[in-house]
Amino acid sequence: MKKIANIIPILIVILLYHSAFAEETRPRLITVTGNAEVMVVPDEIVITLGVETCKKDLNSAKTENDKRIQKVINAAEKNGIDRKHIRTDFMNIEPQYDYKYENSRAFIGYIVRQSIVMTLRDTSTFEGVLGDALEAGANFVQDIQFRTTELRKHKDEARILAVKAAREKANDLAGELGQKVGKPYSIEEIPSGNQPWNHLSLQRGGGMIQNITMDEAGSAGSHATIALGQIKISAMVAVSFELE
Repeated sequence: MKKIANIIPILIVILLYHSAFAEETRPRLITVTGNAEVMVVPDEIVITLGVETCKKDLNSAKTENDKRIQKVINAAEKNGIDRKHIRTDFMNIEPQYDYKYENSRAFIGYIVRQSIVMTLRDTSTFEGVLGDALEAGANFVQDIQFRTTELRKHKDEARILAVKAAREKANDLAGELGQKVGKPYSIEEIPSGNQPWNHLSLQRGGGMIQNITMDEAGSAGSHATIALGQIKISAMVAVSFELE
């Protein structure tokens, strides 16, 4: 017990020494965030179209749906879209009933739904692709995305601008307190959570609709004029700088 009593004061002195040493060596830091946005004209459009059919016989409903899907694919290929840029995205088959009376229902038929996604590398073909696809049998437009094929390049640019913004902010804040910013101590990218593309969804009341304007002749040919605009690519960083 006497030996333990002699050791305890020594341990306390050692702990106090290390605590004081840690306080002296801990760097004086200023931590800030930097944000930046890069606006880019999209050079790629991704369209999701759907076909819905309903018939009493399941095979008939499926066969009709497949025929219309194939016509939509053919229309896309006619407009210069490579087959590798066309894919099936969703398929659903379910019975449909009419609930006329309480505790009774009348069978209407089977509903078959398929959606396909096509990627347009030439944005100028958008109107022709969409119009021909609707005439070929697509009966709803589920989603349209405007994207860039050089996302990595623009994302890197946004990160560099975000780091510069962080240093400028640190200099401004430290200067107000009569301090000077030294070398960086740590840096971390903060996920923004924003999708790097513009998104247009033609939906209403939770259901997908065909929101298309026909011309005077009733054709869906060259009707869907769009403005590409720009898409926003953002970056955010957190940087700690040492104070001189």
